[in-house]
Amino acid sequence: MSGRVRWMAVLAAAVVLCARAVDAQPRAGLTAFTLTSPAFADGEVIPMRHAQAGRDVSPPLAWSNVPDSTRSFVLLVHDVDAAIGDGTDDLLHWMVWNIPGSARALAEGVPQGALLDGGMRQISASGPYYRGPAAASTGPMHHYVFELYALDVPITVAPIGLSPAGTRAAVMAAMAGHVRGKGVLVGRYRRPAP
Repeated sequence: MSGRVRWMAVLAAAVVLCARAVDAQPRAGLTAFTLTSPAFADGEVIPMRHAQAGRDVSPPLAWSNVPDSTRSFVLLVHDVDAAIGDGTDDLLHWMVWNIPGSARALAEGVPQGALLDGGMRQISASGPYYRGPAAASTGPMHHYVFELYALDVPITVAPIGLSPAGTRAAVMAAMAGHVRGKGVLVGRYRRPAP
């Protein structure tokens, strides 16, 4: 599969995954806004510092042009090339919710822990922290999609008590009908060959 065709397939998969959160919401009024990182450009390779084989610290993120009605944000980071279970889901690398609506950035190196400053909450497939990319050196580049949703309400799902998959599902369900905008940033990664 050519690089362009594969990239289009990845974007199509991201749109399907996004539909879980926006299906209950009318399409009119959904604002696309800008999500960037000074660590890597959209579609580029995620630096080793932000990978499991490196320092495994969360990358800095910034966003702009969000809807005026934003009361909170939810960040979802997932590997769309790593299907899990029956293949209808993918690997959750990080989910941060209840990010204040006034925020326009997350600093590099968000600390571990289920509860963060300002009432933010986080989880990944392996615990309450950012889980960097780790695609095997012997396979293709994986695509890590950073999706930031602007919501018109705070999300109050508890960060503990459910499995990571259960928490992800609960947050996505709580978002239904409240998504007002979305920003997307895609990074690629494959471990360097030994």
